[in-house]
Amino acid sequence: MEKQEKQINLNINDGESFFANEISINFNPSNFFLDFKNISPRIDPRNQSGATFHLKHNVILLDPYTFKQTVSLIKETLDRYEKEFGKIEKPKVLEKLEKKQKSEPITKKGVSVPAYLG
Repeated sequence: MEKQEKQINLNINDGESFFANEISINFNPSNFFLDFKNISPRIDPRNQSGATFHLKHNVILLDPYTFKQTVSLIKETLDRYEKEFGKIEKPKVLEKLEKKQKSEPITKKGVSVPAYLG
């Protein structure tokens, strides 16, 4: 008897590339939430009230086991990268900014705000 081959149609949605300059990770008993954010200022000469900020974010939900596998994969990849290209260090400009922020916190009407909203 001949085996009959079945054809499977597969539609792939590649999505868009996304640059994240901030990430937050949260969890509940059943999931981990990876929230990748991109925050960028916008200048609009019509807006007299000040700067406008554009926030985009993509959230990825993972079950605890998959999250643990992901952490392991990221660690392995980071180790290989540093072995090939050298240890990743915090940029000096970020160290300088953090030192400045500790000595001169940015405030708006008495409320401390993150530097990117400054």
